[in-house]
Amino acid sequence: MNPTLTLPPAAVTSPWTAAERELGYHAGGPVNLGWLTSDRICALGRGAHPALIWEDSQGRQRRYTFDDLRRLSDAAAAFLARQQIGAGERVCLFLDRVPELYFAFLGILKLGAIVQPLFSAFGEDSLWTRLEDAGTAAVVTQRRHLGKVRRIRSRLPALRQVVVVDADGLALEPGEVALALEREPEAEGFPVYPATAETPSVLHYTSGTTGKPKGAQHVHGALVGQFQTARVALDLRPDDVYWCNADPGWVTGTSYGILGPWSNGVTQVVLDSGFNAARWYEVIARHRVTVWYSAPTAIRLLMREGSGLARAHDLGSLRHLASVGEPLNPEAVIWSRETFGRPFHDTYWQTETGCIVIANLPGLEIKPGSMGKPFPGVTATVLDPVRLEPIGERGRVGLIALRPDWPSMMRGYWGNRTAYESRFRNGWYLTGDRASIDGDGYFWFVGRDDDVINTGGHLVGPFEIESALLEHAAVAESAAVAKPDAVNMEVVKCFVVLKPGFVPSDDLELEIMNGLRRRLSPLAMPQEIEFTDSLPKTRSGKIVRRVLRAREFGEPLGDLSTLMEE
Repeated sequence: MNPTLTLPPAAVTSPWTAAERELGYHAGGPVNLGWLTSDRICALGRGAHPALIWEDSQGRQRRYTFDDLRRLSDAAAAFLARQQIGAGERVCLFLDRVPELYFAFLGILKLGAIVQPLFSAFGEDSLWTRLEDAGTAAVVTQRRHLGKVRRIRSRLPALRQVVVVDADGLALEPGEVALALEREPEAEGFPVYPATAETPSVLHYTSGTTGKPKGAQHVHGALVGQFQTARVALDLRPDDVYWCNADPGWVTGTSYGILGPWSNGVTQVVLDSGFNAARWYEVIARHRVTVWYSAPTAIRLLMREGSGLARAHDLGSLRHLASVGEPLNPEAVIWSRETFGRPFHDTYWQTETGCIVIANLPGLEIKPGSMGKPFPGVTATVLDPVRLEPIGERGRVGLIALRPDWPSMMRGYWGNRTAYESRFRNGWYLTGDRASIDGDGYFWFVGRDDDVINTGGHLVGPFEIESALLEHAAVAESAAVAKPDAVNMEVVKCFVVLKPGFVPSDDLELEIMNGLRRRLSPLAMPQEIEFTDSLPKTRSGKIVRRVLRAREFGEPLGDLSTLMEE
């Protein structure tokens, strides 16, 4: 298979052509994500270059080159083909961040099947909902999660095969098969499926504010966007050592934890372990990480541990820092510049967009708290919420909207055409988020469309309030939501998690309120602060304000399957 790539017609004439040339695109040629991120890199003479440096919670390490990646992904594809898994069928990866996840991910794509990565901490109901919706044919898992699959299997008539990657000594049941990938026979020359740019590739499930999770369907041609944004927005270079904290159960962990770096031939570190500030710094120092992609929640947790811990480690290898998942507070940008000698660059995108669409690009002046500017090749604006037309007035809040012509956008929600079509109006893709644009073209996030607080007819976003709260020495985490009010329709209520050593009290609440009065307009001032031990979060660490808001309004809580257990 030649290093070629086919794109949808809308993208062929776009500024993404630089990425097409780098990937060896020519019109009408085949494209397969699995091949482009492994075999192609070997064909470019980088087969011996490190692809994966893996480390687990016990400090055990395994290292793989791009040639290993090529061979093991071929072996995974051949194994699944022997299990009668065919092109277009959904294969779920229900694994911790073990090496087999990454090899199987590429192998499924080489086979022409659709890879369905799911977060391994999902419970049985959450797992069943997504497998049933997708009609999943096979699940690749490990013994620690096998019990969940077994308990729901009788309710999944489409599920034909369960593959266990660490089954040595395990009594398997009918319909289960062991896969010891590194002991599988060589599959040199595996016939890679001749996917086109529009062939389905990755199915990522995302939760809306209500209703069951929706499967965002991506395609093989999405790699153009992921390749280019990884190279430009994340500043990836051939000899970088890159670390993305995200689990592949979420789109960041695939677009920028697999496809973006490996299509650029970049070495990446994977830590199969939870958050621990000291351990994270040790990983950066030990492996000489140069580019780090993290999340604001994680950055705030690092801030909570203090700069002293960071300075106790040799982090001089770091060259570029970026964040994703929710708005990056100004305090975090300033703190990282003081602590690491360089700021975190906020990036904005969604499961549905498939790649970064707005970012603080390297070399662009950072305005702390801003999302940055549209990525080259992406047309973004804010729309009037009623007329759904672009707002000409700078600084006015509207709906973030994108022209649907970048290569990585989703092609649909699995089995839910109505929900998909509802995201498009007047030739724009509606993100469901609100922002304003300043006179320099920078976007400033306000909140999810349903997070925005309408108090007395004035729109108040939670981000500014939460940022002001985080400046108080006692506040570790915060969330601002609407609560009902007979006069103003809605007023602001804040939930606050305190740092260790601080105790809730009326005096502390008054002190925090006085600090806010110096920062916020009267409209944005909270009417109430509630101290709490924790905030509802997704398993990727994003604060879910809608749950807090629903409790205040006495409304249904909606889908809670992706939340951390409190």
